[in-house]
Amino acid sequence: METHHFHFKTRRHNYPQVVCANHRVTTSKSNVNPSVLRLHNYGNPTADLAKERAVSADETKRPSTGKFGRFGGKFVPETLISCLEQLEVVFHQVLQDPEFQEELSTALNDYVGRETPLYYAERLTAHYKAQNIYIKREDLAHLGAHKMNNALAQAIIAKRMGLTAVIAATGAGQHGIATAAACAKFGLSCTIFMGTADMEKQPSSVDLMNLLGAKVRPTAGSFKDATSDSIRDWTEKLGEVYYLAGTAVGPHPCPTMVREFQSVIGRETRRQAAEKWGGTPDAVVACVGSGSNALGIFHEFVRDPTVRLIGVEAAGFGLNTGKHAATLAAGEVGVYHGAMSYLLQDEEGQITCPHSVGVGMEYPGVAPELSFLKETGRMEFYSASDEEAVEAYRRVARLEGILPALEASHAFAYLEKLCPTMPDGAKIIISCSGRGEKDTETVFNYPIS
Repeated sequence: METHHFHFKTRRHNYPQVVCANHRVTTSKSNVNPSVLRLHNYGNPTADLAKERAVSADETKRPSTGKFGRFGGKFVPETLISCLEQLEVVFHQVLQDPEFQEELSTALNDYVGRETPLYYAERLTAHYKAQNIYIKREDLAHLGAHKMNNALAQAIIAKRMGLTAVIAATGAGQHGIATAAACAKFGLSCTIFMGTADMEKQPSSVDLMNLLGAKVRPTAGSFKDATSDSIRDWTEKLGEVYYLAGTAVGPHPCPTMVREFQSVIGRETRRQAAEKWGGTPDAVVACVGSGSNALGIFHEFVRDPTVRLIGVEAAGFGLNTGKHAATLAAGEVGVYHGAMSYLLQDEEGQITCPHSVGVGMEYPGVAPELSFLKETGRMEFYSASDEEAVEAYRRVARLEGILPALEASHAFAYLEKLCPTMPDGAKIIISCSGRGEKDTETVFNYPIS
């Protein structure tokens, strides 16, 4: 098997800031600078990516706003600002550090098992008759999900910052397991915050985190509550612990760090598509919870206008019921967990409780970058219900012998609507963000209509 070395770089963004109060924001789309797309070079497939992503030595010393149009930013207490600025400086420094690159590349190859396959789903293709379906197999990464890419990278950063304790929050448990494993590998103590509702749904994940040496701290509620408690704990222990963000949300630079460390997925996918058919896909489809998986595969193709980027949110019991997690479809702009994005909130601007059969999609916000790309129209967003996701889980298992996580099953579910609209021979890539053994009990007990 050929060994690939992975190099991560980022670029600095300067986008307009927006003033807001509480969760709800009443600013209009007019706040978006019309030159933003040009600043990103979105839609320009010939852009010199190496030049774009290069960061000068001076820029590594200057904090940025972390804005994507009007989204993102650092809406946090003053006590956190210096800590976030220090993290940003270290982040840019390690991306240009050959020793960091070599350590991370070796870990991704030898520990995570990258690169993951781009698998031609022959029987799924035959089921839809006219299109060619490929699956990016992140479920085959170490411990069964894409989360290891980011967890390893940030664990290395924590070690380089001289911090020996890590805290994180998890929903479905995949980020918690990945963080616990990364901490075990590098000899770091690990505390994972997890909502009690999620612990009841994912007891095997809790067992695995404990087995890997992590301390699991229950939080009343779900993932959003665990995230709040983990950030609160971090604030109380600044300089003592490293907060390892697993989702592309939160104050800058957390969303950018997560996206950059997950973007290895998209770079591999582009290279594999070129090897398999000498081109790019016609569409890339990924589930959207908070956004790490979607941005991981989408980011590489944002500049290719011929590639449709399709995010599938959780419609739960239906968008009209209020029991869903479709933030981009039904949310409004506000500030939550330190950043501006689309949010699920009531008329008073209070956060509402999301619902999905895929526990990892139960978050009331979404990545600022995805919010920006929705507003600019570069990405398409749809939703799939609980029932459709469970049906897709069973369909993929029956036709391909693959158990996708219920989160990823939302992306597979959208094939039912997407394929009839695509031309014959179209090449569609589905991101299978994780494996679904953790969800078998839910699927077994879900009523068949």
